[in-house]
Amino acid sequence: MRHGSGEDDYTAKSADASRMGKAAEHLIAAFCILATRGVLNVSTSLVDDEGVDLVFHRRGSTATLAVQVKARMSDSKRVRSEGFVAFVRSQTFAPRPNLDMLFVAIDVAQGAVMKAWLIPSNDYAATLGAPSSRGRYRFSASMKDDSKDRWRGYRLEAQELPQAVLHRLDGLAEG
Repeated sequence: MRHGSGEDDYTAKSADASRMGKAAEHLIAAFCILATRGVLNVSTSLVDDEGVDLVFHRRGSTATLAVQVKARMSDSKRVRSEGFVAFVRSQTFAPRPNLDMLFVAIDVAQGAVMKAWLIPSNDYAATLGAPSSRGRYRFSASMKDDSKDRWRGYRLEAQELPQAVLHRLDGLAEG
């Protein structure tokens, strides 16, 4: 998609998309560390060619949760209308028990998480058909409180995200 095509895929339109995506990843990492008072720690990748942006672990535990982050900004047309669409590259998507997909809407004016969907990659993979002709899988969800879309059970308010990550880590430590 070219700039000005009218599509709401900011990653295709903006030369700053990589910068915005990296900033969102760091925002999520810092927020989760702060909100758990340091119980969570987060590592980041120097090179993102395997679909892992953040790796979470709980202090005192060996369990880790790899997370691929797909962020969309509050000034995008779709987020303004309380929708969320993102694309996952089939070339780097390798579902496994310790990988989650984190789709997150970011309020750019506040520098804060608005809504998030933390979805185990195996759950996400179970819903997928063949990738598009561009080798991508589509994720589409509603941010509306009364929505009944398929991803409603995974949707989180900002303050729920750190605890959801801790809960996922606890499940991995037990299993």
